[in-house]
Amino acid sequence: MRKLVIVNGPNNNFYGIRNKGQYGNQLYADLIEELKEYGATLGFEVESFQSNGEGALIDYFQSLYYEAEKTGKKIPMVLNPGAYTHYSYALMDALESVHTLVPAIEVHMSNIQGRDNFRHISVTAAECLGQVSGMGKTSYKMAMFAFKQLEEEGNL
Repeated sequence: MRKLVIVNGPNNNFYGIRNKGQYGNQLYADLIEELKEYGATLGFEVESFQSNGEGALIDYFQSLYYEAEKTGKKIPMVLNPGAYTHYSYALMDALESVHTLVPAIEVHMSNIQGRDNFRHISVTAAECLGQVSGMGKTSYKMAMFAFKQLEEEGNL
């Protein structure tokens, strides 16, 4: 099975607790378990990582790069940067640094275009293959499915 990682930024570990109107009632751990099971049906071994800290996220991206370099296999990343989406040039730079071996698709459970004006801008999406938002947990699944399609087409 090919490895796929799901990476979540700040406050995403509070799914099911924080702002249930936007993010639903499902607890974070249950969502990750569901995504791991879905990934397995696509042929992915899913690993997850969450941090509320920008530096830890960057360190994780870089560790994935070195792992992919060592194994000779790209590691697809489904990334929800949380609030860092809108202002973290450090995450953007890190994504640019690793994207040749760790391609990312940015996801958001909520429709970021339908929320506060500051949420309409993503500085991180430019360094990702694409972005899926507004579909709840299905946003994650759509990104995972997209990676499966890219793999089958020989583009991953």
